[in-house]
Amino acid sequence: MMKDVSIGRFVPGNSVIHRLDPRVKVFLFVLYMVTIFLANRPIAVMATFAVVLVLALLSKIPPMEILRSVRPIVFIMIFIFLINIFTLRSGEVLWSWWVLKITSGGLERAVLLTFRLLLLILATSILLTLTTTPLKLSDALESLGSPLKVIHVPVNEMAMTISIALRFIPTLVEETDKIMKAQSSRGAEYDTGNIFQRAKGYVAVLVPLFVSAFKRAEELAVAMDARCYQGGVGKTKLHPLRMKGSDFMWMGILSVLAFVPLAVDFLTKIK
Repeated sequence: MMKDVSIGRFVPGNSVIHRLDPRVKVFLFVLYMVTIFLANRPIAVMATFAVVLVLALLSKIPPMEILRSVRPIVFIMIFIFLINIFTLRSGEVLWSWWVLKITSGGLERAVLLTFRLLLLILATSILLTLTTTPLKLSDALESLGSPLKVIHVPVNEMAMTISIALRFIPTLVEETDKIMKAQSSRGAEYDTGNIFQRAKGYVAVLVPLFVSAFKRAEELAVAMDARCYQGGVGKTKLHPLRMKGSDFMWMGILSVLAFVPLAVDFLTKIK
């Protein structure tokens, strides 16, 4: 189960999305995020889904690998859907029992919000985590945030922290899987008994996991200190980021594509 988590996992490839400059990917992600939340009508949201589908085809990532990124938030999506479907009471009543009511307006709103969250996670996975290494993503955030250095914002340290966090997510997932298998071989049970018995079983996983995480963090801190890491002071890059003509071309094409759902939404309102 733990191996199915794809957060922070890079999928190697040579697609158009893989070859894009990471700064372009961050810009496109922000643009698509704004588009997803500004699309209000169902037809505009479906147009946004079509755009995300185009991104998935351009990335050439296996569909199952993309869908794995949705698994960690399935519970959140269900929670958002239930909260909206039972709290928003506008339109025609479709179903009623005791104090619970489902209306046409509440159903539409719940579906739209849940679908928006799904599209946001898919866009994040396709443009950032699955097609960009943590190091390149860190370099992109550092480059885009460089103007903030004027007001003494620690951009380098923040970018390094994000890079380390993304890098260690797959490591901690793999470590958790090993600990669970080791504890299961010793008789630990995670899927039987009531909620308290299951929580007690997970304590045997959390304690060694935290010990291992703190040990890795200490080893990393010692290694960085031994190499005299001082943030961005005197730091050079082996592969500095450089924008190419193809990056500008695809940034323009994908930016125009991002405005298609908004255009559909606007034209629908006029009609």
